[in-house]
Amino acid sequence: MRILYLVLTLALGVAGQASAQTIDRIRETGELKIGYRTDAAPISYANEDGNAAGYSVLVCVTLAQALAQSLEMEDLNVTFHQVTGEDRFDKVASGEIDLLCGASTITLERRKIVDFSIPTYVDGAVVLLPRNGNPAIQALDGKKIGVRSNTTTARALTNTIASTGITAEEVAFDSYDAGIDALKNGEIDAFFGDQSIIVHKVNTMNLGSELRLTSNLLTVEKQGLALARGDSEFRLLVDQILSAMYRNGFMERIYKQTLPNLQPGQALRALYMIAPEVP
Repeated sequence: MRILYLVLTLALGVAGQASAQTIDRIRETGELKIGYRTDAAPISYANEDGNAAGYSVLVCVTLAQALAQSLEMEDLNVTFHQVTGEDRFDKVASGEIDLLCGASTITLERRKIVDFSIPTYVDGAVVLLPRNGNPAIQALDGKKIGVRSNTTTARALTNTIASTGITAEEVAFDSYDAGIDALKNGEIDAFFGDQSIIVHKVNTMNLGSELRLTSNLLTVEKQGLALARGDSEFRLLVDQILSAMYRNGFMERIYKQTLPNLQPGQALRALYMIAPEVP
């Protein structure tokens, strides 16, 4: 994908002489390699044409335009590389991709492998139930609860079960679609997952008459763009550009464009206010 830096006009105040391993590689190759998940719509997914799409992907496309401008590159070849929940951070650590633009929660455990930008999104876990299901967590005592494997949401489910004192069987699935199908077929009693992804699934699959969501978030998870650990110059440049995108209202506009059926929650609205930095 060819990104022309003149498309974006941001008042950035970002130095064009920054230099570090990732920046040097981008300058030498003329390429920015972006990793994305194909199964985390509307945050990160492959659309019907097989192209990268979603909120986080669009954030990175806009960021790439400003990055080319900052590095004084006439054009920048942005390539998208599919990753999975299992290999996404390893590919960042190895340099196979420069930025991970998926639905990645920032955790201390993950920061042993990669670094993260300032937060780009705030999500949280909800429970998906049959239409007549009881929304109280205690009502899931003795039931089967599905969750997407290899995610922070799976860990959050374990913690939620432990903190509420209920006994429930956790059932891991390789995808949200598989978990939702199991719920529809009565194989599990509830499905635990990210609010943005579940709301998108319910809306696009027209499941509102069959399924319902709990109204309260059971977790609050900050998401960011993963990049190579220890590359402070590249991380600083990415953070400066994201801060400018917050200041100029790009982040809110990208949200409205890619998540039109989901209103920003209190935590995300707070992020719009506190993320920008004074130049």
